[in-house]
Amino acid sequence: MNKPLERHKLVFIVNPAAKNGYCLKIWKRLEKKLSDVQYEVYFTEKEADGVELATNTANDAVSSVLIVAVGGDGTIHEVINGVIDFPHVTIGYIPAGSGNDFARGFRLPANPEKCIEFILKWIDSSGVDYDAGFYELGNGQCGYFVNSIGAGFDAVITKKANSSELKKWLNVFSLGKLIYAFYLVTEIFRYRPSTLEIFVDGKTKVYNKTWFVTISNQPYYGGGMQIAPLADPKDEKLNVVVVHELSRLKLLFLFISVFWGGHLKNKEVDSYKGKEITVRFYDSKPIHADGENIGETPIHIRVCPKSWRLIQNPDKLPPKK
Repeated sequence: MNKPLERHKLVFIVNPAAKNGYCLKIWKRLEKKLSDVQYEVYFTEKEADGVELATNTANDAVSSVLIVAVGGDGTIHEVINGVIDFPHVTIGYIPAGSGNDFARGFRLPANPEKCIEFILKWIDSSGVDYDAGFYELGNGQCGYFVNSIGAGFDAVITKKANSSELKKWLNVFSLGKLIYAFYLVTEIFRYRPSTLEIFVDGKTKVYNKTWFVTISNQPYYGGGMQIAPLADPKDEKLNVVVVHELSRLKLLFLFISVFWGGHLKNKEVDSYKGKEITVRFYDSKPIHADGENIGETPIHIRVCPKSWRLIQNPDKLPPKK
């Protein structure tokens, strides 16, 4: 896939609702830097619009096209799900959400203005090939992810946070990440850990009193937590992390250490890699993919090596793990 390409057609897909509407203000600032650039822009209006807009753009393109997602992790999740089957599409990303873990994991500029300058500078490059994960639920629902999938307690927190009115107010003051800490404290006394059965590349492991399991393509989730420090989006594997048999108090302290990856030192945390993974809890648990609620366990997951391309500075590639 890494062949020189002709100049990309440039298309932006903007989620104006990201970060409680602040993304639209960011886009207005970015437009000023595009006054001499030919481009198209489309705005999402509801959930899954990003998938449809990205697919339609890819279908309509007669040659190579650069589709830039402007929004949060949910926006890039939708765009990649819309174009992963199109080899003539390259992806760009401008972080304008509350979590922005995709930007962290793939070492993109955090500042939107610097990000657009970076994209315009590298627009003629062929981009960098990366892995993705493919998932299929028990009901047949399927899709792709580029950050991580989580099942269990962390997905409960994600589900609560995504539907919270409090998060919208916190985003006004750029404090949206605090909502996860709020629900961590409130839900930890309600959640009941249960037995996990996980199949990784044909091998079965069983964990008692499992709080949650994550399957990651890159290290970050939850607004900067290094849940999977060893995850590498170019190694053609996914990183499994299982948290089990912890007291509630110790789990609270564990979440603090996740920000620097210190949780892996705990004997109650297992971390390993695999290419094909099936997750089953003895009772159904909620699941998120890239921070978006997608359903309940069981779930089957596999890596998709070098399945999409990202505009990126070759000097800023994620380090090999």
